[in-house]
Amino acid sequence: MENYSIETVCQLNDKSIADQWGALSFPIYQSATFAHRGLGESTGFDYTRMQNPTRQQLEYVVASLEHGTDAMAFASGMAAVAAVMELFRPDDHFIVDSDLYGGSIRLFNEISKKNGLTFTTGDLSSGDYRFLFQNNTKAVYLETPTNPMMNVTDIAELAVEAHKRDALLIVDNTFLSPYFQNPLDLGADIVIHSGTKFLGGHHDTIGGFVVVKDKELDERLRYIYKTTGAGLSPFDSWLILRGIRTLSVRLDRAQENAFKIAEYLKTNKYVTKVIYPGLPEHPGYKISTKQARGYGAMLSFEVESKELVEHILRSLELIYFAESLGGTETLITYPITQTHADVPKDLLAKNGITDRLLRLSVGIENADDLIADLEQAFASFS
Repeated sequence: MENYSIETVCQLNDKSIADQWGALSFPIYQSATFAHRGLGESTGFDYTRMQNPTRQQLEYVVASLEHGTDAMAFASGMAAVAAVMELFRPDDHFIVDSDLYGGSIRLFNEISKKNGLTFTTGDLSSGDYRFLFQNNTKAVYLETPTNPMMNVTDIAELAVEAHKRDALLIVDNTFLSPYFQNPLDLGADIVIHSGTKFLGGHHDTIGGFVVVKDKELDERLRYIYKTTGAGLSPFDSWLILRGIRTLSVRLDRAQENAFKIAEYLKTNKYVTKVIYPGLPEHPGYKISTKQARGYGAMLSFEVESKELVEHILRSLELIYFAESLGGTETLITYPITQTHADVPKDLLAKNGITDRLLRLSVGIENADDLIADLEQAFASFS
């Protein structure tokens, strides 16, 4: 099924387990428990913490889209990351990209280190990461593109280096989604998503996913999944199922808008830097073109002063100042006080996350309207 389009994958999966009334929308099985027909005669569902028909349907779809053999749906993206970290033992070593979502950094620093894991950070997009490996390195963790600096790492090349040393490669694919990129096909062992973002697509639910293709990894993660109990609820599963049906059309439009906005920002006299992987001058443009089918709807830009940042965030009328991404509405985020507020200051400085940096999650509105909103915010600054 992996060769089908997103729309067809959703439709065929729903059709294969359609209820007796032929509902086109997969039902919400809002039940905590399921009755048995007799001793040793399970319907396949016993207790929603372990599995639920609506959640299972969503997992079928996400696994198909990521070309994996199984996907697990969690109550949030961070719950998904936390479950993956339970695969490891004290003294295991991780290599992690220095530019990551602040919540992941907080989890590693405040929870994982307490549990005995050790970490080395580095710019994995530079390609100069071989010296970071240690004898006890068990995994490499990255985002590509990264949040918020949009660095792009060659997944296939890094997978080769990790596997030479029997280390797992874990890729957070939230920014591009399975519509634009499939890290498992490039050698990754585990793919993580915040389902809250592009998969859900409407800023109305929170969820997370772990996708694998290795049977042993799958069994271990399924055990962690049912034991820790962070599975996604039936209703939230249905919301993300609904969102995925429009993933391709949303991302096509949002990416088109992102290109137009990036080109506009390049011409604005107040903007000192525009960071978007779809621009040919982006350092990761060639790698992104090689390993992905698109460049996504996320971009960051830097302006000339903090005062201008504050003015823009007060003045925008159509674009929302909010902390999230991947939905139908365009959102602007101030990483240094929002998504990356808990990141150590020295790491922020090293990554170039300044008090002049803004991040845009471009939505599906009319691009001219979005540009006009940005223009009026800049124009009213004095």
